[in-house]
Amino acid sequence: MKALIVSDFKQPPRWSDFAEPSADIGERLIRVTAAGLSNLARIQASGVHYASPKEVPFVAGIDGVGRLDDGSRVYFFAGRRPFGAFAERCVAPADLCVPVPDDLDDVTAAALANPAMSSWAALVQRAGLRAGETVLINGATGASGRLAVMIARHLGAARVIVTGRDGASLAALVGLGADEAISLTQAPDALAASFERIIERDRVTVVLDYVWGASASLILGAVERLGRRHAAGQDPIRFVQIGSISGQTITLPAAVLRSTTLELMGSGLGSVPDRVLVADIGEAFKVATKLGLTVDVSPVPMADGEEAWTRGGSGRERVVFTLS
Repeated sequence: MKALIVSDFKQPPRWSDFAEPSADIGERLIRVTAAGLSNLARIQASGVHYASPKEVPFVAGIDGVGRLDDGSRVYFFAGRRPFGAFAERCVAPADLCVPVPDDLDDVTAAALANPAMSSWAALVQRAGLRAGETVLINGATGASGRLAVMIARHLGAARVIVTGRDGASLAALVGLGADEAISLTQAPDALAASFERIIERDRVTVVLDYVWGASASLILGAVERLGRRHAAGQDPIRFVQIGSISGQTITLPAAVLRSTTLELMGSGLGSVPDRVLVADIGEAFKVATKLGLTVDVSPVPMADGEEAWTRGGSGRERVVFTLS
């Protein structure tokens, strides 16, 4: 079969011949029709992600949409190495496959899966969001953050507050259901005061952090300053770390943990079981059309994947590799 093969971690995958997979007991053989080029797929193929394969060659790609032998459409995740999603065929554990609803086409489902899962799993599995709570989404102007606003509302959030650097994108998020937008372009002192104000005024109990770095430090600092006064009579603040585009590390004073009811956690591969992540994607698929969950998509024939990989994306469009 043909596949996008990683033979060198420092080079983009190349469209070439690779051994055919066959399904073992408990697996499904899938004829791939669409597979998204997510940031996670890119990082894994570079060898630097904690879940990257340790040896080459292997087929790139971590998830996708395709057909089973009976013709049914499924989303699948975590093909058995060395097989990945960027290939004509892939194998995946049966419990890591979920049906794709009739009202979602293959390309849309492949594009939605990763960004929708990022907030659905964080809110349900990690934060345990309850109806009526206030959610702060830090770094909400990307595709994942945009979906997070709508998903938080669907799951019962009473108020949703967003942050970001792009003013036009923040305004659009308010139109989608966010109650307030905070610009991350403010001076640090002003931004810290904004965080302290909304955490206390709106009684924020869930933070989804897509960026880490300086803004995350300021949020945690605001929680510390509010301390026991904020904690009295309300649920702990559950801070869920999802992405780190603003930096891999922060300084975390010990007092943040000692003087508050803060619960600091992450959401991603390893912190939530794979089968649970896939089930959450299936739940998001069920309501995607009803809620209007969409992302901008750039379909690319998988045979042109090497060129698309090198070119990169616009940052707003999700590249989805397609096979007829």
